[in-house]
Amino acid sequence: MGQTTSRNDFIWTYTEQPHMSRRETILKKYPEMKKLFGVDYSFKYVVFVMVLFQIFMCYLLQDADWLLILIEGYVCGGVINHAMTLAIHDISHNTAFGNKYPLRNRFFGFFANLPIGVPISVSFKKYHVEHHRYLAEDGLDTDLPTELEAHLFTSPFRKLIWLLFQPLFYAFRPLIVYRKAPTDLEILNAVVQISFDLCILYFFGWRSLLYLIYGTLIAMGWHPSAGHFISEHYAFKEDQETYSYTGPWNLVTFNVGYHVEHHDMPYIPGRNLPLVAKIAPEFYDNLEVHHSMTKILWDFIFDPKLGPYARIRRPARVPQAFYGHYALRPYWDAALYYIGFYAIRDYAQSLLLDLNNNTAKQKLL
Repeated sequence: MGQTTSRNDFIWTYTEQPHMSRRETILKKYPEMKKLFGVDYSFKYVVFVMVLFQIFMCYLLQDADWLLILIEGYVCGGVINHAMTLAIHDISHNTAFGNKYPLRNRFFGFFANLPIGVPISVSFKKYHVEHHRYLAEDGLDTDLPTELEAHLFTSPFRKLIWLLFQPLFYAFRPLIVYRKAPTDLEILNAVVQISFDLCILYFFGWRSLLYLIYGTLIAMGWHPSAGHFISEHYAFKEDQETYSYTGPWNLVTFNVGYHVEHHDMPYIPGRNLPLVAKIAPEFYDNLEVHHSMTKILWDFIFDPKLGPYARIRRPARVPQAFYGHYALRPYWDAALYYIGFYAIRDYAQSLLLDLNNNTAKQKLL
């Protein structure tokens, strides 16, 4: 249905991503930019209130009509839950408590994850680090659509379907493109999230739980706030890899729209990102900027130059790494050492070794 996309391959490039060199140049010229780095001290309180608000909505909607739940899930829950996914994005950069306290940030990510309904916080962090470090690199950046997605979703109707199921593609694409071993924090994230979901189910019922999950799924698909998935890296111009958005949706998405600035300065919290271009305007004035999420989605669906193929892609510099970082292992080791587990283990192994040696001597006699 409708005109198919004019592209039949990704936009391959063999140059490095622009953000690292631009960061170095900007910081050299404007060292005061580093004052914007660090913690957003109001951020954690905003997230706290938003989580409590969603729990309050679960209380209000526990006996509501299904039509009202669908409307509230789109208009209210969808906006809040999408904001929570972007709060998790900011938390993955340690902007809640700073780089000195990575575990505090991970545990706060568990908390921000609660209204979303499915555990994503730690897994997102794991792959998002690769997205920044290896932007658009084949097999390393799972933000890139797969060849199958790009080949199938080419007409306006198919692109509309692709947008609807975008959260599923984002969830399962890493399992196909770049599989990694689950970490201890991912398992703990899942345990905490499932426990919270069961509490919502027990105290408020199915309607409230589905309000949360529906809001998450719809807000990442057919929803204006989901336009940032398209605006950030899809090639509206052949020679520009990342784009910023300066419209009102930034007010409820922790300024994720300032995406060029974010990739240039990933340690600046969202609250301060609009200041980057004001300090160093000559680095940003010549870049194309988006102003409307609705127009972004409209153009993506109906412009034949746009589609899943409209992404810059570069060959990978390094091989994939299957095993990740197990952040809790030192704490488990310390706890086991404290209760004497390792001493008992070593003693048992020595007894077993002595027993084997005595058995071997008896056989020789």
